[in-house]
Amino acid sequence: MTPLLRRGAPRKEPSDHVITLIGKPDCHLCADARAVIARLSAEIGFTWEELDINQDQELYRKYWEQVPVTMIDGNQHDFWRVDEQRLRKALGA
Repeated sequence: MTPLLRRGAPRKEPSDHVITLIGKPDCHLCADARAVIARLSAEIGFTWEELDINQDQELYRKYWEQVPVTMIDGNQHDFWRVDEQRLRKALGA
């Protein structure tokens, strides 16, 4: 039986989430975030992608002061740093 959230929607498994890392080249914070996300992805099994703000004007306009930005399923989760424990909790892991 699938666990239900309070509103009746099925709860996602940690591996069902998609993480998006929005960053830019030559960014040490982005490299740190990438390492944490890659390690957790290998452990938990979620899919992740990385977007470069220099390749998308809309992303640049929204996030240039916050990179790296971490999104979970298209919703902003964090910026500047990835806290591994906070990300685990948000994924339900």
